[in-house]
Amino acid sequence: MSEERFGEYVLVRRHDHVAELVLDRPKAMNAVSTEMARSIAAACTALAADQDVRVAVLTSTHERAFCVGADLKERNSLTDAELLRQRPVARGAYTGVLELPVPTVAAVHGFALGGGFELALSCDLIVADRTAVVGLPEVSVGVIPGGGGTQLLPRRVGAARAAELVFTARRVEAVEAAGLGLVDVLVEEGRDREEALALGARIAANSPVGLRAAKRALRLGQGLDLRAGLEVEDAAWRSVAFSGDRAEGVAAFNEKRKPRWPGV
Repeated sequence: MSEERFGEYVLVRRHDHVAELVLDRPKAMNAVSTEMARSIAAACTALAADQDVRVAVLTSTHERAFCVGADLKERNSLTDAELLRQRPVARGAYTGVLELPVPTVAAVHGFALGGGFELALSCDLIVADRTAVVGLPEVSVGVIPGGGGTQLLPRRVGAARAAELVFTARRVEAVEAAGLGLVDVLVEEGRDREEALALGARIAANSPVGLRAAKRALRLGQGLDLRAGLEVEDAAWRSVAFSGDRAEGVAAFNEKRKPRWPGV
């Protein structure tokens, strides 16, 4: 395992083809400051460019929180002009995670609120332990979810359920969150990181070319009518059909062995 730090608050650990993107600002329960947002975006830029990465897993070093959202202490000190300048920096963190070209898994325990839950929603899958508490409480402090929450949540749970959760600003505990589809896999307390990394490893065993194309088709097809979505899928299929990975996958199947993916 290798490690690389991005600024003071973000760490990337590499477990073979699985990159662990670690939120590491424990003194502030991983509240996303301007500096931390820049670091998340920088780490995502590096991971997106690394062809050796097949899966990214988003984790936290804080024992009682995944991420409590925006750093409201910092926000309170900003003038209107400073807040406006900070906005694209903040957005860069969320879009950095959202636009990673490989499958992404969030490992959630404790509080994942506001921007913290939006970081998890930006991932393809969310593994949560039984201590998890999730929610988008932004309207309770006079703003709205601004890290993708108003768009990502209804895509998960439907428009009416998302409206109820956003408008009430309520916090949802783990069991209910799993029942509503706010998280995908519920595990025992303290096992979210371990289970998320294990899930990442299972995913990473598959074709890197296939994984990137499948994610592209899934994401680009959202919101399209069926005919248009099938065209997106066909374009993604064509991008892999004549790849080295496809040739190796078919050969390995016929030879009854594990594939050795060339990644091209």
